[in-house]
Amino acid sequence: MVELAPSILSADFARLAEQVQAAAEGGGTVIHVDVMDGHFVPNITIGPLVVRSLRKATELPLDCHLMIENPDQFIPEFAEAGADWISVHQEACRHLDRTLHLVRDHGARAGVVVNPATPVETLNEVLDIVDYVLVMSVNPGFGAQKFIPNALHKIRKLADLRAQRGLHYRIEVDGGIDLNTVAEVVRAGAEILVAGNAVFGNGDPKINARKLLKAATEATLQKV
Repeated sequence: MVELAPSILSADFARLAEQVQAAAEGGGTVIHVDVMDGHFVPNITIGPLVVRSLRKATELPLDCHLMIENPDQFIPEFAEAGADWISVHQEACRHLDRTLHLVRDHGARAGVVVNPATPVETLNEVLDIVDYVLVMSVNPGFGAQKFIPNALHKIRKLADLRAQRGLHYRIEVDGGIDLNTVAEVVRAGAEILVAGNAVFGNGDPKINARKLLKAATEATLQKV
């Protein structure tokens, strides 16, 4: 089953609850929260306070993507604020195994993220303990970037590794997902689609989400 995870990075923060509700009505089933610290990535976004407020506005799972240095320091706070899923970057974690267990110890689903230049092979030793793997299909830091096609190869490889090893992690993709790219991403094996600009950038988030999810669902029927 393919799920749409609208990313609030592109939402109107003055009407955040309203926009999240509209995206949910359009079929979004996970709310993606991009957390940036201005160090690991060249942008600053939000912290646990916004997550805590968002928790009051929706019952959907909150997928907190930590694009930050020293994620161990903040994982407990995000979990306490209401994060249901927490993903950390392979590139930011000195002790990745320990960090992923820390996420789980705080009652959240644990995800690991790889940047466009990071091979999926760097995850071999943690694939058996993660709930999901997030493939970045843009360089993290800003919304509305162009999709990097090499992500398709990584998605396929993760799907193959999962089958070969009998694992159960889900495959999420983030960056440049829109009506032009969603079909090939789904056919490659992605199951959770993060979309910000395509949902919140222009027009009604409910209609945009519905169109994107329809295209994604149709693509699942075309998988080879």
